[in-house]
Amino acid sequence: MILVTGATGNIGSALLQELHVCGAGPLRGLTRDAARASFPKGVEAVEGDFADMASLEPALEGVRSLFLVSRMGSDADILGAARQAGVEHVVLVSSITVQTHPHLGPADENLAVERLLKGSGMAWTILRPTQFASNALWWAASIREHQPVRVPYADIGLPTIHPADIASVARVALTKSGHQGRTYALTGPERVTARQQVAAIAVALEREVPFAEISREEAHRDMAVFLGDEAADAVLDVTGGDVNDELLKVRDTVSRVTDSPARRFRQWVSENTAAFR
Repeated sequence: MILVTGATGNIGSALLQELHVCGAGPLRGLTRDAARASFPKGVEAVEGDFADMASLEPALEGVRSLFLVSRMGSDADILGAARQAGVEHVVLVSSITVQTHPHLGPADENLAVERLLKGSGMAWTILRPTQFASNALWWAASIREHQPVRVPYADIGLPTIHPADIASVARVALTKSGHQGRTYALTGPERVTARQQVAAIAVALEREVPFAEISREEAHRDMAVFLGDEAADAVLDVTGGDVNDELLKVRDTVSRVTDSPARRFRQWVSENTAAFR
C-alpha cells in the first residue's frame, strides 16, 4: 500500500495519476474531504487532517510507503505515527533552499524535518525542488482582471520546476529500487524570469498582459500582509534578492531519474491557461 498525502494538491494529484497509470498499488490518497476528491478509479480516498493525529491512524493502516510534503503539520508526530503503523519508506518533499539558503528560517525548518526522517528508522528519499511553476498562480487574479502583474527582480531567472516533474521523481522513488537513502535536488530544464513567465502566459491567452517591475520594499509590503515579515523576506531572498550559483543552477536530476525530459514552463502554462482567463 502506498499512501499519498496532499493527494488533491499540485504534486499529489499528479503523483496518484502516475502511480495509477504505471500499475502501482494498492493506492490510497489522503484528503480532508473524501466526498469531493476526484481520484483515478481504484484509488482509495481516505479522510485525514494533519492537525488531528487520530484521524491519520486509519489512513496509515497497512501502508508500507508514504509520500509526504514537509511542514504541513507536526512532522515529528506524523513520522512517529508512520513508524508505529509499520511504514517502511518515506519520500519527503523538502526544499532546495536547504542547500542554497540554509541561513533562512524556512530552510532550517525543512532541514529539521529531513533530520527527523533520517533518524526515524524508516528508509527515506528526500526531494528538494526549486521554485514551482505553479507559483505563477499568485498572479492569476490580476491577470484575469487585466491588472498589471507587479513583481520585483523581473529579470532574474530561476530554473522553475513543473510540479508534475516532482511527482514523476516521487513515483520512481516509490516504485523502483536504488532510490532509498538518496537526496535529489530538482529543477526545471531552463532558467525563466518573471518577465518571461508573464510573456508566456500572454501568448497562451492571445492578449497583452500588463507587467510592472516594483521595488523589494513594495513587494515586501504586499506579501507581508499574507505571509508575515520573516516569510516575506525569505521568499524575496530566494526569488532574486539573494541569488547564488546553487539557486540558479539547472540540474538534470529529473531526466536522469525518470528517463524523461523535464517539462518546460510553457507546458505548465498550456495546461493551466484557464486559470488566467
